[in-house]
Amino acid sequence: MIPITGKTQVFFIIGDPVAQVRAPEVYNHLFREHGIDAVLVPLKLPPAELPGFLQHAMAAGNVGGLWATIPHKPALAELLQPSDPVARVAGAVNAVRRHPDGRLEGALFDGIGFVKGLDHAGIGVTGRRVLVVGAGGGGHAVAAAVAQRAPSFLAVYNRTRERAASLVQRLQPLVGDVAVVAETADPAGFDLVVNCTSQGLKAGDPLPFDPQRVDRGAAVVDIIMSREPTPVLKACHARGIRAEAGFEMLVQQVPEYLRFMGFEKLAETLQADLSGVRALLQPR
Repeated sequence: MIPITGKTQVFFIIGDPVAQVRAPEVYNHLFREHGIDAVLVPLKLPPAELPGFLQHAMAAGNVGGLWATIPHKPALAELLQPSDPVARVAGAVNAVRRHPDGRLEGALFDGIGFVKGLDHAGIGVTGRRVLVVGAGGGGHAVAAAVAQRAPSFLAVYNRTRERAASLVQRLQPLVGDVAVVAETADPAGFDLVVNCTSQGLKAGDPLPFDPQRVDRGAAVVDIIMSREPTPVLKACHARGIRAEAGFEMLVQQVPEYLRFMGFEKLAETLQADLSGVRALLQPR
């Protein structure tokens, strides 16, 4: 049990629905294990109530901040106008901290979690040709974070071309003409191919791209979180292509969230050895 006292610092994770989130079990375990007097509480918050919640609940002096999941990430970005460049490109915020003066600051850690996951796997981005398949929320965060790593070419494909074009337009202040719209999802000629679509979640889904077209020596990452390798990962493994699941991007976000919320020492401790966090977050 987590002891709650009058001095306990309170954090929230907001979503609608929120029953599926695992953040409370992960962060409350870490708080308890490291002797931190803080608690993370899940809140099922309807979208219409978000502005009032930010104004009133976040005004409490013992509230340190919040985590956010669907559907609140875009609305938080619109309300808070974050300075974080990845959050601005993605148009999404998944963390909000409350400063002592009551000011709220938003940030997005999906993208940094992704590129730190690449680092962990030894997959480079700088000077490489990258294809991002899917321009939804995940694709925006991944592409924005990749853009900050100076790829030589960054192509975005989406079944609705206008959505890919919108993302590329957002990316161009970061990388200029390096960012382009891909007319097809053909992975040939790319060093890194990232699936940011939901294709692969359900049996019988079409593959997001043809694994037989992936170049030898290229790497593939599928950001779908599942216990078993997705069909596209299995197909790449069968060809001897390096292919990684998106699980590590969740793991690598944990120190970033904690650092942002003011737990610098805990963040450094965990970053030095994330094996415990991986065990906590292992897909079920």
